[in-house]
Amino acid sequence: MSTFSAVLITLTCILVPVSLITVWVHDIVLDSDRYVSTVAPLASEPAIEAAAVTRITAAADARVDGAQVTSDIAAWLESLGLPPRVGNAIKSLGPQLDSAVDQAVTKVATRFVESDRFETVWTEANRVAHTAVVHALTGEGRGSVEVSGGTVTLDVGAAVEQVKKELVDAGLSPAEKIPEVDKQMVLFQSDKLEKIRDLAHLLDVVGNWLPVLTVVLGAIGVLLARRRRRALVTTMLGAAAACLVLAIGLVIARRYYLDHLPEQVQSPAAAAEIFDTLVRFLRVSIRTAIVLGILVAIGAYLSGSGRLARAVRGSADRTADSAARWGAHHGVHTGKVGTWVDTHRRWLTIGVLLVLALVFAFWNHPTVLTVLLLVLILLVVLAVLALLAATGREHRDEVAPKA
Repeated sequence: MSTFSAVLITLTCILVPVSLITVWVHDIVLDSDRYVSTVAPLASEPAIEAAAVTRITAAADARVDGAQVTSDIAAWLESLGLPPRVGNAIKSLGPQLDSAVDQAVTKVATRFVESDRFETVWTEANRVAHTAVVHALTGEGRGSVEVSGGTVTLDVGAAVEQVKKELVDAGLSPAEKIPEVDKQMVLFQSDKLEKIRDLAHLLDVVGNWLPVLTVVLGAIGVLLARRRRRALVTTMLGAAAACLVLAIGLVIARRYYLDHLPEQVQSPAAAAEIFDTLVRFLRVSIRTAIVLGILVAIGAYLSGSGRLARAVRGSADRTADSAARWGAHHGVHTGKVGTWVDTHRRWLTIGVLLVLALVFAFWNHPTVLTVLLLVLILLVVLAVLALLAATGREHRDEVAPKA
């Protein structure tokens, strides 16, 4: 039994980070609403705005042929009898005319990208973008975001049309000649993208069942262990360590990805923002699992028979007894309630732990703050139980017959 328990505990520690990934894939990558809510704030990120301005400006290329325009003006002036040097001077203005038009396009594109209208376009485009992420990972679905050769691209045609309209309204008539465009803004690129499709499909199928299976395996492993409390501590610390390894792996993966960006990715800063945004909830889940594992391990240890654990519990009971004596001296009594709590304190504690465990299990995407809040509630309840139990003992001593 001990060997089997060790195998189950080891398997549990390995499956905890895998479970976090499956939940992330199932709830973030393959959930349209949550995906959109995740990437929507990117529209106001400076790196994304700069990349969008660059791509929209390039797409809305309303360049005037400055050399041709100035040459025509120079020829007309010379036909009126002006000296050639005047025509040459006019011709030299061609590059400045091109630059002025470019600046006008960039200014309009920047104003559009920094407005609420771009946020709307970005959000709507990324709602369809979710289809592309699913396509990237499962090979199914298409949309305005396309995946080809491991590259995820966003069609900025809608934004270009908006900029084109503003240019025409501003009096830049050459913008009317901007053709219907199908310009792409690279969101993500990885040569390994297609290779992980089978794994992503498996994770999607497993979905939210793997975390449940992981908890069940861990519980069986602890129950079959000869020293269950020590097994629980080992399981929680092992799971926390495995999650720490996953967190380090994410840091390494991020650095590797950014150091090997292909030429298709025009903005490394934008690529970093997108990467960080997409894995943000996974990072939160990893931190939550690490904190939860450590706190549960500490709680399990302090409930044991070790010297430090006994000292901590003894100190808490002495403090509760002192408070109970002070209350009794000032006429504060709990009567039979305190006596009943003292008698059933163990089972009350177990009941509180089970309730809080269920609350955590059904909490929608818990965070570190969630864990700390539940721990704080647990400590308060345990303190109340200890105080009631102490008053119960005080009451029992008062009514006990004197020898």
